[in-house]
Amino acid sequence: PFFNWVHVWNKGAAFSLFADGDGWQRYFFIAIAIVVSAVLVKLIRDSHKRTEALAYSMVLGGAFGNVIDRVFRGYVVDYLDFHWQSWHWPAFNIADAFIVLGVIMIFVTGFRAEKVWETTWKIARMASLRDVANA
Repeated sequence: PFFNWVHVWNKGAAFSLFADGDGWQRYFFIAIAIVVSAVLVKLIRDSHKRTEALAYSMVLGGAFGNVIDRVFRGYVVDYLDFHWQSWHWPAFNIADAFIVLGVIMIFVTGFRAEKVWETTWKIARMASLRDVANA
């Protein structure tokens, strides 16, 4: 066997990073997810390629699924455990899988340097406009 169903409460980020915090991480990761979701919605709307829009949508859907867990439970439930003999990959869930697959698709479809720079500049411009609006 190489797979187990498990029930893990993940209060941290990927690989349970920051899981030992005093509860601040719940609100921090919810805030990060909201900001990232806003950027992803903008990128989806501006996308001219279906595969690119699909990739951003996969990341958005995965982030949204994890935020729902965080808001209503205070943690993300991870339940997929893959292993080989004594080696175990950290438990994860379907939302995490969608995030990873979406990010891989983003890199594959936008591997050209100019596309990476264009996306980086879009994010930077959005951040600077937000800073001006908040000033």
